[in-house]
Amino acid sequence: MSMFTAANAAVLPPEYGDLVTKPVEALSVAYLTGTAVTTGANAYLVPILASDVTVGAVSEGAEITPSDANFEELKIKPAKFAGLTIISRELADDSNPSAADQVGRSIARQIANSVDNALFNALAAPNPPGFASLSGISTVSAPVTYSNLDPFEEAVSKSEAVGGRITSWVTGAATALDIATLKDGTGSNKGLLNPDLTSEGRRTILGRPVIVSPYVPADTVYGISKDDFLVVTRDGTRIDVDRSAYFSSDRIGVRGTMRVAFGMPVPAAHVRITNASS
Repeated sequence: MSMFTAANAAVLPPEYGDLVTKPVEALSVAYLTGTAVTTGANAYLVPILASDVTVGAVSEGAEITPSDANFEELKIKPAKFAGLTIISRELADDSNPSAADQVGRSIARQIANSVDNALFNALAAPNPPGFASLSGISTVSAPVTYSNLDPFEEAVSKSEAVGGRITSWVTGAATALDIATLKDGTGSNKGLLNPDLTSEGRRTILGRPVIVSPYVPADTVYGISKDDFLVVTRDGTRIDVDRSAYFSSDRIGVRGTMRVAFGMPVPAAHVRITNASS
């Protein structure tokens, strides 16, 4: 069935892909913390410098010994994520722009949740591998109960040692609360963390924003280097409409599909902090 029949036009304007893509990018922690890349190909190849050109001091007039830079490739193949929402015929026929937004955000929430779950947990294929299964990621052990920000200082140092730059921290709500209640001294009521004055209510650790995700395992904090974390999206996000499957209840099925995968060319630029009890 064509998606652009007169009956579908109210909910699905020509730019239908944006109804899903833009809300996913706004809702998903992956897009908030990584560098978004779009490809029209089945796979996205990232060149990785394996060995650099040899450089050294040379006497004036002496021959310069040639050398080659060696490159490897990281192949990132986007996996299909899909969401399905069932809407009333009245909503489908509503020409108000908010109706289209509601449909897009409903599907986008499902896809965004699935993307973040794959990013922070080792899930079976066809889910793309994320930080939980990343070989070579830097690690830091934190005490059972946080008393200071030393583990985060260590994480920043480890990332910088390989050329990374941690730009955000991602953790679960309980761990975020534990860290947020740290005080700057015994008997003090002043929090150790600094608020982000550019965003109301947002906390920062060492000047980097703290983002909460329900998909990060307990007692775990990820330090993410944005420049070294690619979120690859394949062109062609689709919305398909089926008016027959739910014929008896006069409802309409709307399905969105989006292809996403992750790439971490320098694994050690990212850091996983875990409590000693984990």
